[in-house]
Amino acid sequence: MKLLRASDHKRMPWKNGGGETVEIAVSPDGAGLADFDWRVSMATVASDGPFSVFPGIDRTLSILEGEGMTLFIEGRKPERLTQASDPLPFAADAPTSATLIDGTITDLNVMTRRGRLTHSVLRISVDGLGEFAFGEETTLVLCHRGSAEIDGMVLDAGDCLLVSNTDAARRTISGKAQLFQITIAAI
Repeated sequence: MKLLRASDHKRMPWKNGGGETVEIAVSPDGAGLADFDWRVSMATVASDGPFSVFPGIDRTLSILEGEGMTLFIEGRKPERLTQASDPLPFAADAPTSATLIDGTITDLNVMTRRGRLTHSVLRISVDGLGEFAFGEETTLVLCHRGSAEIDGMVLDAGDCLLVSNTDAARRTISGKAQLFQITIAAI
């Protein structure tokens, strides 16, 4: 298990130059926007406009802060995405644009290389003591709000725990937090 502190996340420009993203984790280590296997990031979106296109990539978006946005994904009905919405999966190579509902938002963006990996994103609330089961897949646990402790590792807002498949086990979790569980599996 590896703790990724919010203060250590990498800041970089969007692929289309329209803003800035905060890269939480990428595989392989040091991979760029053209050659990653998987990538987890957050972005602040301050204006309406097109999304960057990533050929051969599947992505899932979740709203972390703000009122949300309406996504216009080619071939689909418009999708309204808010903090209360389930994470939304779609192809990152489908032309996509967004209209903000009411001001700036921050989103969580998870991407995996199609045909090699799949991913899922779940929003989880923790209030007290419990257990967390990590399987054979790579799992990231992002603390969005509050604070949680997993087997002695404290996650504050923005921190992320990276759990590799060699760390598969049941772990004790405590605290009061909103978390995102990101599971990445090989096909």
